[in-house]
Amino acid sequence: MIKLINLELSENKDMRYALGVEYDGTNYYGWQRQDGVVSIQAEVEAAISKVADHSIEVVCAGRTDKGVHALQQVVHFDTHAVRNNDAWLMGINRYLPPTINVHWIKSVEQDFHARFSAQARRYGYVMYCHPMRSSLMRDHVTWIYRKLDVPAMKQAAQYLIGEHDFSSFRGKDCQAKTTIRTILHLNLIEKKPLLIIDIKANAFLHNMVRNITGSLLAVGLGHKEPEWLRDVIIARDRKHAAMTAPATGLHFLGVDYPAQFNIPALPHFIWFAD
Repeated sequence: MIKLINLELSENKDMRYALGVEYDGTNYYGWQRQDGVVSIQAEVEAAISKVADHSIEVVCAGRTDKGVHALQQVVHFDTHAVRNNDAWLMGINRYLPPTINVHWIKSVEQDFHARFSAQARRYGYVMYCHPMRSSLMRDHVTWIYRKLDVPAMKQAAQYLIGEHDFSSFRGKDCQAKTTIRTILHLNLIEKKPLLIIDIKANAFLHNMVRNITGSLLAVGLGHKEPEWLRDVIIARDRKHAAMTAPATGLHFLGVDYPAQFNIPALPHFIWFAD
């Protein structure tokens, strides 16, 4: 009798799962679930809930805006449902639209948190640098038809690396309690006709990557000198920076977690391969 009771308790105990989600954000109003609009979160929760046979809420590593894509968004959820990993994976993907896909799922300890356990987040911003636009890549790149001074952009990018107050690159709707962030790397990678900004930081402010990209483009197009970026940081005022770059070119690449959680590495994708 004791064994049966213990078995029942173990089956009813919530398990925590982490999963890696890839999505094309073109036709979604961003990650966050909102009334009256289509969101990535709502689609993912609906699919997992069908497999779990009860209502599921998920937590993500970093919310993305309307039109922004993700190669590996990391998510966690709690459930008392008992399924093996293959059943979770195949079942969730069965109920997801073609624009969203789960690549992996694994059980994790209760102290894992997709957002608060993250040590760093990484984005890629992709520009298609060519006199003529691309029809096939139009929803996943930003078209730049004028020639860019890439060496000048690389020089300007160096002023952003490290710990700074990034108030000048903060979106108007940002709710972060502090504007201090640490950029761990900021690389400009040329894979002609593509130019990719690969940026990793401990965390990002709302629209921070797109605002940084807009300012780097101001340098690349010859509107500003590279040293101007240093002055923009010192100003700590959004009015001193350049335009916000379009959402289409932005991709959430992945998240770094402590090794103890054994979260799968960023999947290979030709645009962002090291």
